[in-house]
Parts: sequence; structure tokens; C-alpha cells
Amino acid sequence: MSEARQFIPVRIAVLTVSDTRTLETDVSGQTLADRVAEAGHLLSARKIVKDDVRAIRHVIRDWTARADVDAIITTGGTGLTGHDVTIEAVRPLFEKEIEGFGTLFHMVSFPKIGTSTIQSRATAGVMKGKYIFCLPGSPGACKDGWDLILRPQLDYTHKPCNFVEIMPRLDEHLRRRKG
Repeated sequence: MSEARQFIPVRIAVLTVSDTRTLETDVSGQTLADRVAEAGHLLSARKIVKDDVRAIRHVIRDWTARADVDAIITTGGTGLTGHDVTIEAVRPLFEKEIEGFGTLFHMVSFPKIGTSTIQSRATAGVMKGKYIFCLPGSPGACKDGWDLILRPQLDYTHKPCNFVEIMPRLDEHLRRRKG
């Protein structure tokens, strides 16, 4: 970490994808919300939506249009069952996919859960200048994804580089089209 750089809070929205959870029973979403706040970031929004492609896309499109959201973290729906549709909902919305995110997630997950990590389709990308990170629905996966990947990458003081320092340039292609 570098003390030469001043921390910049990121405005983060947390979306839980589940047919069964409520705000009271959503341990994974609460885990992320707590960690976002503990790291000094701002929780812009938090919501639970059913495992439904249209419903997920509606929330993602709404949040990427908001000025008070820089990044979205989803939890749930990244597995292999018929109900797991988060990736099918979100991946087509990406303008750019962060391909290394899934690879790194598997690397940090493997020492803890072994080959079971293969059942996760954790992914990330960029849409309209906003980051979207899709994590599995277990509290452990959310802790690992936040603690070992997202927390350092969403910290402007993290070196040699981080997601925050390139955030202002994520929508360059959109600005070029307008100009």
C-alpha cells in the first residue's frame, strides 16, 4: 500500500440474486455491504431480485445509469443449475469482460474448497463506465471475493495498479461516439 495516494471511496451497489432470500436472511449480501462500509466505501444501493434474467438486467441497467453508482457486486446465480442465470443475464451487457477475474477467483477459492471451485462461473466486466462483479452466493465466496480481490483492487492506494485509477477512463469509447 502507498501512503502517497489518498483513499478514494467508491460508490458500490450490492445485488443479491435469489428466489428464497430476504433482506433479513441474506447473509451474503449483508457480508458484502458490511465489508464495503468497513473499507470506507459508500453503499449506494442494496437489493434482492429473483433468479430471472429480465429482472436482473432491469436492476443492472438501472444502476449503471445512476450517477451514485461506480461499481455493482452481485451475489448468487453463478452456479450450474437451471435457476442460476446471473451470468446469462449480465455477461451480454458487458462492453468489456474482465477475463482474469474468474481465473483469480478460482485461484483464491481452490485452497479453501478444492476442485468444487469449478462449479462457479464468477465473472466481471464493464458496462457504461461501471464495474460489475458477479460472485457466488455463499458467504465464504463473498468474503474471499471481497477480501482477496475486490478490496485491494477498489483501493486507490493499492499498487502497482488498481481498478479505481482507471475508473475515469472506462467510458472513453462512449464519449468518443458522442463527440
